[in-house]
Amino acid sequence: MTITFITGANKGLGRETARRLVEAGHTVLLGARDPEAGAVAAAAVGARFVPIDVTGDASVAAAAADVAAHEGAIDVLINNAGVHGPAGDPAGLTGADVLGVFDVNLAGVVRTTTAFLPLLRRSADPVIINVSSGMGSLALTHDPARAESKVVAPLYTASKAALTMLTTQYAKAFPGIRINAADPGYTATDLNGHSGPQTVTEGTDAIVGLATEGPGAGSGRFVSRSGEIAWS
Repeated sequence: MTITFITGANKGLGRETARRLVEAGHTVLLGARDPEAGAVAAAAVGARFVPIDVTGDASVAAAAADVAAHEGAIDVLINNAGVHGPAGDPAGLTGADVLGVFDVNLAGVVRTTTAFLPLLRRSADPVIINVSSGMGSLALTHDPARAESKVVAPLYTASKAALTMLTTQYAKAFPGIRINAADPGYTATDLNGHSGPQTVTEGTDAIVGLATEGPGAGSGRFVSRSGEIAWS
């Protein structure tokens, strides 16, 4: 049975991904930093709750140790935890604003991936999925026909552009692990005040697709629910 660990999974895309993968037969470990919300979400979808705050080295290490003690390995790591940060006029942005967003959206992925690599390497078909965004694509944010071009969110977009590049670098560095990025699309979640036109189920199509595809699928890809998209 496939064992899947998901960060930031107490609500939104993470929770729906957990629900769908449990339904698909995965053993899902639902990671969240809020112990109460995480436990409630895990019970609701049939997953096991594992506390994790991706901004804390000790918390990430404790989560990996918890999984090592209980499951002994994982097959799929889904780095889903993310924050939006300030939007609109960037004139007042501070260094602390930048560090806060990047600490979750990029450094959090690095921390979690590093901690869980030993558990992934025990799998016959290890997979890492980084939940990125078309908001980090130069092509999409410059296309006037796309919703991505209408938004000013400097730190979120920059962090997601960095995450997609991080994904390609990890894919090159770890050829034995299938490492891809997913673009959920403009989905109604707390992150955008539920303004997106997609349902949360539609928003998880790319993530679930990457988590359930068979051995031999490519690495270093950027995938939306419509198929592969350009990195640029």
